[in-house]
Amino acid sequence: MGIARVLLAVGHRTRAPCVEAAVENPAESVQGRRHPTDGRARKPILIPTSAILKRTLPVHLASMGSYYEDRLYGSKLKQVYDLASPRIRLYLDSEVRYVIEQVQGASRVLELGCGYGRVVKEIAPHVARMAGNDISRASLELAASYLRSSRNCDLFRMDASQLAFRDDTFDAVICIQNGISAFGRNRHELVAEAVRVAKRGGVILFSSYSPQIWADRLDWFRAQSGAGLLGEIDESRTMDGTIVCTDGFRATTVDGEEFRALFAEVGLSATVREVDGSSVFARAVKNGRG
Repeated sequence: MGIARVLLAVGHRTRAPCVEAAVENPAESVQGRRHPTDGRARKPILIPTSAILKRTLPVHLASMGSYYEDRLYGSKLKQVYDLASPRIRLYLDSEVRYVIEQVQGASRVLELGCGYGRVVKEIAPHVARMAGNDISRASLELAASYLRSSRNCDLFRMDASQLAFRDDTFDAVICIQNGISAFGRNRHELVAEAVRVAKRGGVILFSSYSPQIWADRLDWFRAQSGAGLLGEIDESRTMDGTIVCTDGFRATTVDGEEFRALFAEVGLSATVREVDGSSVFARAVKNGRG
């Protein structure tokens, strides 16, 4: 059976936040299961992976707005990749190949900011179970359709800087294609959350753009702007790895030294390497060296 969209609602003492999730098999439901500690009956939860979620979730979807939730989502986000030039396609493929090399055979992998499922679909055949989160409901609904033939994927609507997963859940956590900048979230929080939900010995991978691909990257964003997916490029402020649009969109990059500093803040040593002359990858192992 393919992927279906369901709703997971978990109560909170003072608020009632929710996480929407698309899961592999809606038939794997828990009807009126008792809370393991207080014995109270809970509402049915149509999700087979509830054991990986916290019982109280800090995520408030109403406050999760960003460019990729408000403006660039779902079919519009997919169109971004349809506009990619051959050089950009090579960059995208090279990132995925590198990630597969690092996570192949893992039991459970999480992608932060999975969008419509482009990367999830490529990695899923190489791992036991693949999860993705995004803040855009429209992107996740498209992902549910895009991944309908994938039987080992779970999709969650949550903020990557406030993950609702339990500590030490995933064998690998990845945040690629400059998500560390594109999400518009605090970079320190993104790295800290990725490390928190990774298991001991788990691999954490982040990537950003290499300066070597600047010209091709800028042409790609100009094409997106020309197609109406982004605002007009502010050419006077777009330079040195930073792209600025007149509608408020702004994308920067993270270099190797900043990646090392971000991981050092959480007590990890990251190794940095350039992939395909287009990506800067930081790799760290939880409680170990990269």
